[in-house]
Amino acid sequence: MSSIFEGLKPSHLWKHFEQILKIPHDSGDETALGDYIISVAERFNLAWKRDNIGNVVVEKKATPGHENAEGVILQGHIDMVCEKNSDVVHDFTKDAIKTEIKGDWMQAIGTTLGSDNGIGLAASLAIMEDTDLEHGPLEFLFTVDEETGLTGATKIEADFLKGRIFLNLDSEDEGVFTIGCAGGADSEITFPLQRKEPGVGDLYRLKIFGLRGGHSGIDISQGRGNAILFLTQMLSESKEEFPFELVRMEGGNKRNAIAREAWADLIVDPAQSQSLFSSLQETFEKLHSEFSAVEKEAKFSFEKSDEQKEDTLLPDTNNTLLHLLSSLPHGVIAMHPEIEGLVETSTNLAIIHTHEDHVQIICSSRSAVASQLKATRDKILQTSEHVGAKVFQPEGYPGWTPNLQSPLLKTLKEVHLKTFQKEAKVEAIHAGLECGIIGEKFPGMDMISFGPTIEHPHSPEERVHIGSVETFWTFLSEVLAELA
Repeated sequence: MSSIFEGLKPSHLWKHFEQILKIPHDSGDETALGDYIISVAERFNLAWKRDNIGNVVVEKKATPGHENAEGVILQGHIDMVCEKNSDVVHDFTKDAIKTEIKGDWMQAIGTTLGSDNGIGLAASLAIMEDTDLEHGPLEFLFTVDEETGLTGATKIEADFLKGRIFLNLDSEDEGVFTIGCAGGADSEITFPLQRKEPGVGDLYRLKIFGLRGGHSGIDISQGRGNAILFLTQMLSESKEEFPFELVRMEGGNKRNAIAREAWADLIVDPAQSQSLFSSLQETFEKLHSEFSAVEKEAKFSFEKSDEQKEDTLLPDTNNTLLHLLSSLPHGVIAMHPEIEGLVETSTNLAIIHTHEDHVQIICSSRSAVASQLKATRDKILQTSEHVGAKVFQPEGYPGWTPNLQSPLLKTLKEVHLKTFQKEAKVEAIHAGLECGIIGEKFPGMDMISFGPTIEHPHSPEERVHIGSVETFWTFLSEVLAELA
């Protein structure tokens, strides 16, 4: 049986991407993929080192005649966002990601693909083994845990890198150079619960699913629905007329992904169940209509559950929790005043998880302006503390300030125009890139980010444009030759 990767160009890049898809590499579980990178380095007699956190650096000597060129670092992150549709059976700790080609695009079947940042990794691995490319001294930096905390970049030691030209291969629009990004930070809310024995009634599960989700930075401006907020509004609008007892609420999986699914367990008087269903359906239909342009596949279910009944929340606790969730900010807060179409500040109500005595809520906020990021987190803090919740706000990560006078940017723009007879687009993005952290750790680093076209990262809709990968490779090869 032939592989769908046969015939794709450049073949050695796709060969490595195919191998990456077979190796588990969720955030925090990157050791096996790091081992694979090291095995490639050793096969081609390249020097490598691995730090205590798991970051890997591989060195490749310059092609003859280019030994005195300035050193270039190519960087990508090892981990991927592991998301799947609830009806898909897939274990990210051991199962290979299944792929298919539809038209000009490659995508996974019911899961995230991991082209973010697997294509960038595959490009670095292909360059490591390629003997025909012209280049100066190269370092390949593979960082861990980018998706959940930028941990690898944060923990890099000052002597880990030599070069001062930095090519980040983690952007997602071919023909676009990214020269700046937002900073970000999380807020972890702990809301205490008071419970009682369940009253008379049956256990029902209300579930919201079919929403698109997506990247909480890149996709936040598209107005996609948040399943946690759908669930909250449906419960809030029904509870006065059709009382129920709330057992738990669950929703969202990743801090940097918009919640696609959420559910709640309720104790409901059987005599009221049909009326409650009708009320929930009415609210859902209003929401579905409101989000109809972007959430055509949104659905809900309300079904009797066979699970054992548990203690339920006291009415006041129930009401306060729903009020808190409704009051927490979510979505775009401000657009950039000078760069058209760029989000300046946003926040994502990312996760809710119920424990026996408390609910954990996680919000992930971003901004290109440090004071606005602080103001957003202050609002989350004040809103939460007002209802008796405790809030932990860990230190975030810095943004990356654009440098339009960058010599590297000038060079890459010239190479792009010469290679493709058209100018590249230059932009900043409302997402976190490791460039901000690395630039702060290594002063004087000239940095730029680019990559192939990837759509809908962090969701099962993720896909990579096959032709753009070949274009990305051609450009990267020309850049390395020019910098040699």
